[in-house]
Parts: sequence; structure tokens; C-alpha cells
Amino acid sequence: FIKGTAKLYGLRVDRWVDERRDPYRATSAAARFLSDLRDRFGSPYLAAAAYNAGAGKVGRGLRRLPEEEEDSLNSDATFFRLYDTKFLRRETKDYVPKLIAAALIAKEPTRYGFERPDSSLGAYPDSIIVPDATGLDVIARLADTTLAAIRELNPQYLRLMTPPGARMVIRVPPGKGESVAAAYTGLRPQERITFVEHFVSRGETFGTIARHYGISSGTLEDANPGVRSGSLKVGQRLVVPTSVVPPSREVLKTVDEADPRGGSAGGLHRVRSGESLWTLSQQYGVTIAQLRQWNALGRDGILKVGQRIRVGEAEAAPSASPTTRTPPAAPDRPSLHVVRPGETLSLLARRYRVTIEALQEANGLDQSTVLKAGVTIKIPG
Repeated sequence: FIKGTAKLYGLRVDRWVDERRDPYRATSAAARFLSDLRDRFGSPYLAAAAYNAGAGKVGRGLRRLPEEEEDSLNSDATFFRLYDTKFLRRETKDYVPKLIAAALIAKEPTRYGFERPDSSLGAYPDSIIVPDATGLDVIARLADTTLAAIRELNPQYLRLMTPPGARMVIRVPPGKGESVAAAYTGLRPQERITFVEHFVSRGETFGTIARHYGISSGTLEDANPGVRSGSLKVGQRLVVPTSVVPPSREVLKTVDEADPRGGSAGGLHRVRSGESLWTLSQQYGVTIAQLRQWNALGRDGILKVGQRIRVGEAEAAPSASPTTRTPPAAPDRPSLHVVRPGETLSLLARRYRVTIEALQEANGLDQSTVLKAGVTIKIPG
């Protein structure tokens, strides 16, 4: 759909949402559009051609055809008369036969050498309704899954969050709807979106700060009402909605990923385009303050593409004498971890190389427990 047609058929298209990407709403709109085109032209073939080329293009082509018996006008045969002219582009001429072929194969796949799809794999996702702006990363945490999984189910949300001031549907994995909805009702409004704080440094503007986090100046201004770009002061606190920060490719990988710390040899990372201290802190499970300390970075924390930075504590060099080495911690002595936004039991289990069951037992948790940011949990040795 072009934007105008999408809006005509009830799809929302703006800087927050593009429902042309929503497989459910877009399919419904497409079916209604094709039905209207069939009513207009009297033929499913002409309707398909108009869907591809535009109703105006097909209408003008029909008017230029030589007159024939009125009974044959606007029939399936009329499409093939139009096919033999220059009134349609090659793309449209090929589109309709391809559509016919796809329909025939879908009805009898085995006849044409295809396997019939396994109906057991077609489980529909659950969904919840959120009343206001909500980050997809927050929903991923409540569903105990990855941001990538929630994003795949909700590709219509362009900024990884639902728009403010609107009731919207968010789809979650099958069987998760009831538990996510219950956990969501326990969130305070300010917990529905994850924010990070940014303190203005000398020379910074809304534009430079927005570029640093990979978002637009308008989004940053929306998150800081009443603050004008020309009046920023050194040390002034701004909030950055991290739910709309485009995550790095590593952050969007599936739940079956290996330990997220293991991707860089020697604890070093080569900076790629679009990465910032925030995206790297999420990727490697460390804090922005730690990254600054390990790499002697200033408060601006500006990274350059190609720069190599340390993303973990340097390993201590082994001592020459084995008698002077620091003994390892007792294996049964638990350490503590403060839960950060978006973290789940499965993520922490991979990070610390323990089982989910061990984490649950050490903290008195059950399968329905959803981790909340700021809570301290024990990590078994």
C-alpha cells in the first residue's frame, strides 16, 4: 500500500506506527481493497492488476481498448486483452499470472511438488492492550523472552515502543498473554518505558545528544517537554527513552544465543556505525560508568567507528610464584546481582553459566516470577 491507500483502509502510518507492516491488519486491509477493486472492475484478474498498478492505470487502459460486445467487458478475459497491449507495465502483466499460480499451488501443494504445511506450527500469538506509551523491551522482560522475539511479532512499531496517548495492541508469544497482562497491571506508568539519564556537557545540543543515542531530535524533545535546545546548560539532566534507541545487531539476537560476553576476544570490541556506550553496555551486560572507567573516556563518551574499546575487566596476569596467587572464591558462596531493565532469568543464567532452576532455588522464585529492575538477586557459585 502507498500511504494514502493505507489510511483510506484504516491503517495508521506515522512516525510511531506503520500498520502496513502488521501482518494481521495489513492482510485484512488488503482483502477489503481487493474486494472493492473486484466490485469496481467485475473481475478478480483485473482487480489484481489494479492492486499492483493502481486502479487509475487499469481504468485508463480499459477505456483505450477497442470496443467489443458489452457482455465481455470487465471480465477475466478482458485482462488478457489488456495484457496484449502496451497499457500495462511488464511487472503488472507478470503479477497476475504469478498470483494465479500461487493460489493453485496453495490449494493443492502436493500436486506441484510441495509439502503440505504442518498445521501444528501455526499457533497464533497472544496479545495484550496497553493504554499508553510502552516499550517493547519492557514487554519482552515481562514475557521472559528477547526483544528480538517481541519485535518480530510487532514489526509495525517503528520506534520499539507504542505511541504515547493511544491504546494499542502488542502481541506476545503463545501462552504468555495472561501472565504478561497480569504483570503489566503491576507496573507504574513510569515503568512502562525504560529511560537513561544524560547530563549535558559543554557544547552539546539536542542534535548531538540525539545522534549519540541514535534517535531523532524530535524524539528527544518529546521526552523532555519544556526544555529548549538553545537553552541547554552544562550538567543539565535529560531523559533519553532507551526503548526507542535502535539496538545493535547483537542485542536483537534470539534467546538461543551463547554468553553475550563471549563475542570479543580479550574483552575488546571494535566500534561499528551507530553504536554508543549505551548499546555496548546492553550488549555486554556492564554499566556505562564501567565502560568509561576501563577506557578512560570523558563524560561525553563519544565513540568513533573502528575504535577498539575494552568491554570487560582486564584479566590479571598470572603470578610467577604459584604460592602468591589469589585463591578462587568458594564455589558455594553466592554473589549478588542488581537486575537491570530488560534482564530475564534466562539471560542471567547464560551470563553467569548457571541453570534457571538454580537461580529460582537460590532466590525462592517460581516459573511465574517476573524480574523487576532494581531488585537484588543471588547468583549461586
